[in-house]
Amino acid sequence: MLTLRLNRPEKKNALTKALYAELAEAFRAAAADDAIRVVLIHGGDDFSTGNDLKDFLGQPGDFLTSPAGSFLLAVTEFNKPIIAAVDGYAVGIGTTLLLHCDLVYCSERATFMLPFINLGLVPEFAATLLLPQTAGYHLAAELLLLGEPFDANTAVRAGLVNAVCDSDQLLDHARDIARKLSAKPVDALRQTRTLLRTAPESIHDRIIREANIFTTLLDSDAAVAAMAAILNKSGKS
Repeated sequence: MLTLRLNRPEKKNALTKALYAELAEAFRAAAADDAIRVVLIHGGDDFSTGNDLKDFLGQPGDFLTSPAGSFLLAVTEFNKPIIAAVDGYAVGIGTTLLLHCDLVYCSERATFMLPFINLGLVPEFAATLLLPQTAGYHLAAELLLLGEPFDANTAVRAGLVNAVCDSDQLLDHARDIARKLSAKPVDALRQTRTLLRTAPESIHDRIIREANIFTTLLDSDAAVAAMAAILNKSGKS
């Protein structure tokens, strides 16, 4: 497990070009490291208040070639589970990032906001595609068009968060979940995640895609060992 902590507490973890570059490099390095099976990201007392606006205005003209764009692409290309633990403020990309995490836990005091429209901007990180899929159109429209703060319960209702924890138990809970995922058969874990994040297709095509992967994994050492362990436990071997 790799733990990434956003550590700019004096600015409530507002993201700068330098931080984006460091995060992009961390995700790319984690993708290439077979010893890392899960990434856990958190920010301490505040997850992130989004972009440091003074720093962000200095981004190059082509957003995708900027450090922020590099980070977005590194996350979307990442092939391992991502867990987020959200306390305090999660604003802008502090919220849209959660759409790219696989499991998200927040504290009861977490506050979320998607203020792009108030800044004369549109959302990023595919939020206009992904949020309606998780929240439904009308709730997504409310959150994106009004750009107002919303609480942990609304975040759960919007599909951004799996569960709400006490603030003092949040990180421990997220770590426990990360350890559970890290103990799963690695190929099955990655392939299941990939299937979950594959673009929509017909039921027939998804059955074929799943069957091909299922057949490949059926002969894997991890699958054979797991099924043998069950048979041994049940006394049927």
